[in-house]
Amino acid sequence: MSTGELLSIEPQELQFPFELRKQISCSLQLLNKSDNYVAFKVKTTNPRKYCVRPNTGVVLPRSTCDVIVTMQAQKEMPPDMQCKDKFLLQSVITSPGATAKDITPEMFNKEAGHEVEECKLRVVYIAPPRPPSPVREESEEGSSPRASVSDNGNFSPSEQTAVSRSYFQRPEPEDNSSEARALISKLTEERNSAIQQNKQLQQELELLRHHSSKGRGGIPFMYIILVALVGIILGYLLKTT
Repeated sequence: MSTGELLSIEPQELQFPFELRKQISCSLQLLNKSDNYVAFKVKTTNPRKYCVRPNTGVVLPRSTCDVIVTMQAQKEMPPDMQCKDKFLLQSVITSPGATAKDITPEMFNKEAGHEVEECKLRVVYIAPPRPPSPVREESEEGSSPRASVSDNGNFSPSEQTAVSRSYFQRPEPEDNSSEARALISKLTEERNSAIQQNKQLQQELELLRHHSSKGRGGIPFMYIILVALVGIILGYLLKTT
C-alpha cells in the first residue's frame, strides 16, 4: 500500500495477467485518510494503450474510491514480459462539497502554488495460469492395463510390447463344445433305449394279460403287477430326461 498524507493507494503495482488479443483490467482503491475533500487525477506515459475510469474524481473524507485501469488488447508479446509503462496519481485538497465537475487542470499545477501529492505506479505483466495437465487414468484393479494411442493413431514401441504381453498372457476360454456334444449324445442314446424298453414291456404286458384271460392256471397276478410297476418307473424316468 502506498501511503501519503491525503490518499492511501492499494496496490502499488498495476498487475495485468497478459494475454494476446484480449482486454485486461485491474483496479486501484483510493482511501482518503483526511477530513477534507480530496481531488485526484490519473496520468500515464502511454495513454493510447490504457483506459482509466474515472481518470479524475473527488474522494470524500474518510471514504474510498475505486479506479479501473483497462489495457487494450495487444497483438505482440512484450520481450521478457517486461513493461516500461508508468502511472502517476496526483491528489490535492479541494473545497468541501466539490464534485468531479469542479476539477480543473490548474488544481494540479505545482507552479501555481498548489500542494499536490504524487504517487508513481509501475505496470507489471503476469503470465496467465497454465491449464491443468490431464491426469492419466489408472487401470482398475483386476482389469488389464489400457494402452494409450499416440497423436498419429499408432502405438509407441513400449506400448506395443505391453499390449502384446497382455494379449499372450491372457488365459484362453476352455473349449467345452466337445464335452457338451458327447454328453448330449449319451443322453439321447439313453432316452432312445428307455423308449424302446418301455415299448417292449408294454407289449409283454399286453401279451401276459391276453394269456391270463384265457388260461386258468396262467401266470401269477403278482408278476403282472411287478411288470406294470417297472413300466411306470421307466416312463417316469423317460419324462425326467
